[in-house]
Amino acid sequence: MNVKLSIVIVSWNTRDLLAACLDSIAREQDALAGAAVQVETFVVDNVSRDGSAVMVQEHYPWVRLLVNEENVGFARANNQALALCQGDYVLLLNPDTELQPGALGTLLAFMDDHPEAGAAGARLLNGDGTLQESCSPAPTLARECWRLLHLDRLYPYARYPMGRWPVDRPRQVDVVQGAALLVRRSVLDQVGWLDPDYFIYSEEVDFCRRIRAAGWAIYWVPTAAVVHYGGQSTQQVAAEMFLRLYQAKIIYFRKHGGRWATGLYKAILFLAALARLILVPFTALQHSLARKRNLALAGNYLRLIAALPRL
Repeated sequence: MNVKLSIVIVSWNTRDLLAACLDSIAREQDALAGAAVQVETFVVDNVSRDGSAVMVQEHYPWVRLLVNEENVGFARANNQALALCQGDYVLLLNPDTELQPGALGTLLAFMDDHPEAGAAGARLLNGDGTLQESCSPAPTLARECWRLLHLDRLYPYARYPMGRWPVDRPRQVDVVQGAALLVRRSVLDQVGWLDPDYFIYSEEVDFCRRIRAAGWAIYWVPTAAVVHYGGQSTQQVAAEMFLRLYQAKIIYFRKHGGRWATGLYKAILFLAALARLILVPFTALQHSLARKRNLALAGNYLRLIAALPRL
């Protein structure tokens, strides 16, 4: 039987969440078995220190495990598994997710019925069941400036108003978050894999841009639900990941906008970071939790300003 679906998970110190994710895949595999759909699952471990790799070896023998000797980043680790995938479709799945009943079947059926679709994303839910914003318009300098100034609170120019979208019909979008992204194998063959220049963040933004540029559509499929706990790896090194986030955005604008766009984006970042530092004294008026959070954020922006010349 030909493999219909390949699932790729990159894991870093998320053992318990990874186990829950794999359990949800096993349940979905059982549901798809009646439809004669064969699924293969890959886990790429980026040097976890919490026993994740051993746990997969001992309790999930049906998973193909790849163990790296160093943390090669999210994009490069995904590519390691993509080189081995045999499925007609590939699902990029975060380890801190749980597939809800019917999610895989719904996504696969949608892609089979929509040959113009190059990729599709599930409706992501927070742990409490509320909607998680998982789609966005293509990034531009204007949208980044709007976002950094927090003007989305006035008008959602840099993001989609997903809270108002119906949850019973698909919608074409620019970018789908990579936490649960289903891609047609022929699209991967056409546009290539994830760009390894992105260590983490923005790799799916770049990937979706290339998919759209090749003439394919990207959809949000809300009838397929996936719980995404979010940030379970990155929050372990939050300060470093803050810099990685903006480093990835700079790489994106350098790649797709050239030198002038990169310079302008760095200038926007500098001014936005400086504005936040100017507001630091006002944190004394906030309650202790907010004050602590904003002081930590101010430290991140200070490090960002110092790092900008070399990013």
